[in-house]
Amino acid sequence: MEDVIEGELCRLPARELAKLLRTREVSAREVVTAHLERVERVNRAINAIVTLTADQALADAATADERLARGEEVGALHGIPVAHKDNHDVAGVRTTYGSPLLADNVPVHHSPIVERMRAAGAITLGKTNIPEFGAGSHTMNPVFGATRNPYRPTLSAGGSSGGAAAALAARLHPLADGNHMGGSLRNPASFCNVVGLRPSPGRVPDGPGGLPASWLAVHGPMARTVGDVALLLSVIAGYDPGSPFSLREPSAPFAGRLDTDLTGLRVAWSPDLGGLPVDPAVSRVLEPAVKVFLDLGCDVEEATPDLSGADEVFRTLRARIFHLNLGALAESHPGRIKKTLADEIAFGGTLTGARVAEANVRQSRLVASTREFFSRYDLLLAPVSQLPPFPVEWEYPQYVAGHEMRDYIDWMRSSSCISVTRCPAISVPAGFTPDGSPVGLQLVGPHRGELNLLRAAHMFEQATRYGERLPELS
Repeated sequence: MEDVIEGELCRLPARELAKLLRTREVSAREVVTAHLERVERVNRAINAIVTLTADQALADAATADERLARGEEVGALHGIPVAHKDNHDVAGVRTTYGSPLLADNVPVHHSPIVERMRAAGAITLGKTNIPEFGAGSHTMNPVFGATRNPYRPTLSAGGSSGGAAAALAARLHPLADGNHMGGSLRNPASFCNVVGLRPSPGRVPDGPGGLPASWLAVHGPMARTVGDVALLLSVIAGYDPGSPFSLREPSAPFAGRLDTDLTGLRVAWSPDLGGLPVDPAVSRVLEPAVKVFLDLGCDVEEATPDLSGADEVFRTLRARIFHLNLGALAESHPGRIKKTLADEIAFGGTLTGARVAEANVRQSRLVASTREFFSRYDLLLAPVSQLPPFPVEWEYPQYVAGHEMRDYIDWMRSSSCISVTRCPAISVPAGFTPDGSPVGLQLVGPHRGELNLLRAAHMFEQATRYGERLPELS
């Protein structure tokens, strides 16, 4: 194991690391030290981890080794280094939400997703960067600045889990948590050549402080492989009595083998989800995916679910959530929240009860029509993002394929319209543009169909292996 200890620990998938740790072929201290050394060497170039907890991580690793040596039972993530998104609370660790208003915020309790990961043995290295209050699919904020794409550091890493995606791609840690409304787990995964899953609402509980009635905001896993995403989902999913909308289905099956025969799988391919503008560079990268699924034995045809009105539903419910969460803060600190978000909060404050109720009704109809679509198909393929990574200096792209974007959320409709359907969706590496920018493929499954979705994504990943291409970082 000497060669692995010296050079390969940071490249191993979490599932392989977990086996080495449980059999004591490597120690948690060796694994954590290797990743901390990589953070020290690489993170400055991409700004992915913004708060580092190195001393505590080493202490936790020593404790993990001692527990295993005593023969104690350990969790599925024993000794695995992770970093948590900077809008997930970690007790005793600065958690800023990317806002100067919370730059010195130190929570006293863990968020539920953090609690579950740590209870399973994960070791916290620190916090990953986000946009201000997690709003916008490009990671930049006044506290820490922008996160850069590991494959092309002049470009965006996406968002809002952009710090997590960049850290994964740069091999700073093998697993990451995230949360998701419009595209926060899928868009950065697409931009950074990693895997991000938006689970079904209720799959990963949010605790009593969440807003489950909207069904837009969910928590989920990110990793470098589909298998590792499934492993983390097995830990963070599961019923929580404090979250009344959480699902009671067991989470253990997600940790099992994902190899499967896709012969006869009914696959719908939608190159633009019904007319959205898509950059030709993205389309060229994704077109070969159809042949991959045909070669895997699937029946593939071009088809798109009816997403009429999904954009308006998303905008209405999202603005209402932001106003409920941040309206009082914005009012008491005028000019201290970025203008794009402040405008959205203000819009949420103008919404009448009738308009919000209408949006909820329209969402229910979209859910029903999507369920009907998935009675005819088992899987939907589509772009994750409508354009490749854009310059890191931009807050958002002004144009996509020649079409002007109305605001900072308009360019991510290929993700946000799927969010409205409540279907699980995953981004899997699908190739690179000629200039070396990653592009992800979006796979969407029927409601609560995460296991089969993960299996299909895994088979595509194994057939293509685009995720194995590493960024050129020292």
